[in-house]
Amino acid sequence: MKKNGRRFLQRRFITINGCIVGTSVLLFGAVFGPTHVSIAQQRNIGQRQAFLQAEGERDVTITAIPGVIAAGTKWKIAWQGADNADGLVGTPDGGLLFAQEQPSIIGKLDKDDHYSVFIKDTHGAGAVTIDKQGRIIAAQRTCTDPGRPTNLGPCTEPPMVSVLAPERKVLADKFEGKPIERLNDVVVDGKGNVYFSAGTAYYIKSSGGEVRKVGDNIRSNGIIVSPDDKTLYVTNNTVIMAFDIQPDGTVNNRREFVKLERGNGDGMAVDAAGRVYISTGASGIQIFAPDGKYLGTIPLPRDVASIAFSGPEKKTLYAQGRGALGPDGKEFKTPEGVRNNAKTIYKIPMLAQGFKNRAK
Repeated sequence: MKKNGRRFLQRRFITINGCIVGTSVLLFGAVFGPTHVSIAQQRNIGQRQAFLQAEGERDVTITAIPGVIAAGTKWKIAWQGADNADGLVGTPDGGLLFAQEQPSIIGKLDKDDHYSVFIKDTHGAGAVTIDKQGRIIAAQRTCTDPGRPTNLGPCTEPPMVSVLAPERKVLADKFEGKPIERLNDVVVDGKGNVYFSAGTAYYIKSSGGEVRKVGDNIRSNGIIVSPDDKTLYVTNNTVIMAFDIQPDGTVNNRREFVKLERGNGDGMAVDAAGRVYISTGASGIQIFAPDGKYLGTIPLPRDVASIAFSGPEKKTLYAQGRGALGPDGKEFKTPEGVRNNAKTIYKIPMLAQGFKNRAK
């Protein structure tokens, strides 16, 4: 239904089991049960922000960025709900997949923004991508949600990077024999090499084998590959790092690509011209040319995290904003001590075109 020109999906403010978001977290914990690996450090990282309430939408004005976006272009709401939306990736039919960690599903928007549950029982997937074979690959956060109630006991299922469809297969759950930290993002290049962030950044060569670390002293979140599959970009707080991808899938030549104009880097995307798009929370989406030149920023009505190109000719940019309006048209809030996972997915028409030979 719609109110005041906005699209609302009232049923998405209720979990698939008919319980409000606070209860859905409890159900999520019950699915995975008691566990034995300590994740106290991982939970403490996000605990301070886990229960913050979104401040609501703000008015923004888009200024022109030549070849990227026209002046005065408007964001539109594609979806909003209380069950999270992260790790966006475009689909070949012009739709969008996004991870909904707490209800443990992957949602899909078709080209007309109609929502459906695409994959169930994802073990807390928090980001999703698609390789050239059409396999759905996810960063599974399992029970590491910092907002997970402490009375459920310790989390024992380690985070994993896995293929979820067409057949399930774990690609990585350890590094040097130890569990991987809570996962952030995942991307696959055109050769099938898998790159993911979990505290730092890692990769698995398409030929398989052990998980390798991209580098030390990196606090990564977003991760993306250039259209020519030759450069890996990794966020490192206020800096974006770049690495050369070798023909055998290994990476080297670590260097600073850019220092952000403001804020910390989160999700990333690239367009067909090789421009790099970096979400930076309240600061919007900062855009840089392949040579590192700053081109401009696209502001959003809400703090932005994950971003992706999709839509007709891949000329629509989708972005996840923090918070959402409830069915009553008011900002969705949770009771004290219950994590607010409400998110809004916005979309905007672009002059730039996303890279069409890869999902991300």
